[in-house]
Amino acid sequence: MVTKIDITQFLELAQQHLVFDVRSPGEYSHAHIPEAHNLPLFSDEERKVVGTAYKQRSREDAIKIGLDYFGVKMRTMVEDVERIVKEKKDIPLNKHQKQTVLVHCWRGGMRSAGVAWLLDLYGYNVYTLQGGYKAFRNWVLAQFPAPLSYRIIGGYTGSGKTHLLHRLTKARQTIVDLEGLAHHKGSAFGGLGQPIQPSQEHFENKLALALSRVAEKCTPDTPIWVEDESRRIGHVKVPDALWLRMRKAPIYFLDIPQNVRLDLIMKDYGKFKKDDMVATVMRIRKRLGGLATKEAINHIVEDNYKEAFGILLNYYDKFYKHDLTTRDNLNEQLTTITADTTDPEELSRQILARLREEATPEAEKQN
Repeated sequence: MVTKIDITQFLELAQQHLVFDVRSPGEYSHAHIPEAHNLPLFSDEERKVVGTAYKQRSREDAIKIGLDYFGVKMRTMVEDVERIVKEKKDIPLNKHQKQTVLVHCWRGGMRSAGVAWLLDLYGYNVYTLQGGYKAFRNWVLAQFPAPLSYRIIGGYTGSGKTHLLHRLTKARQTIVDLEGLAHHKGSAFGGLGQPIQPSQEHFENKLALALSRVAEKCTPDTPIWVEDESRRIGHVKVPDALWLRMRKAPIYFLDIPQNVRLDLIMKDYGKFKKDDMVATVMRIRKRLGGLATKEAINHIVEDNYKEAFGILLNYYDKFYKHDLTTRDNLNEQLTTITADTTDPEELSRQILARLREEATPEAEKQN
């Protein structure tokens, strides 16, 4: 049986069952529902041919051409689904012991209908997404203005914000790792050692799902911890609606001496190759300045990474300080955590102590 469902129902079922995206490989690789498997009905070239026939000739001609492509793939598609389902042994069966699969295309039209028919014929319990991937994208964009209770971890480069963020999960705090989703650590050096960044659209898809899952588990007052970010994290951009909410959220600023931060930067980045380091410095040479760029590169060539990072820290500290002061109502937003360590456990202890203190009613504080 094939059943059409809306995006809310689809995403609920997707937490337990496999999702098959039947769009072309090019559509899928650009962006898709996270964790969906690509089961393309048409190749990129075949999709182009069918689309051209639809526009220039008729719907009927396009369907006939599509059937020519589909017919020879039916067995392979069924076997691909069967193989993937078998690999997911923990997926529950329904009461009739039929495996459930979810299918979608771009708009919930003929491509998903054709594949759903085939999988239903073979014996699967099939759900298709009304409105297709386009409905999912509308849902994605609606997640970013959600009024979650964000708390921002701020601090100069090398303060250990990412390490602290993940340590907070051990204290049963809720986090959203923007840099993890973006595959980038934020600075010019943030792409070193990271996977290729997702497209802007796919970053938004992953982020929206992360925010939705957080919202399901939290009350409106539950702190949601995120790192302080510029609008861009590498090549991707934090969605405007979310970024504006972050800019108005309370910020916990880690005030840590530069020499302490420099030690952490050496630990995190001192392992990378000279050529990669030099190339990264060259990408920011206009903002860094000619003399500072030359000195930093010379230090890298001479294996004196610490001196090079010291020059770069001076630049990033100025940049971050300026960005921090441009926030509205900074005095009301800012809580400073002064420390002489980047140890995430110690910083976690301090930041949560301040959070509890702020949540304590004034009457209890006086007693």
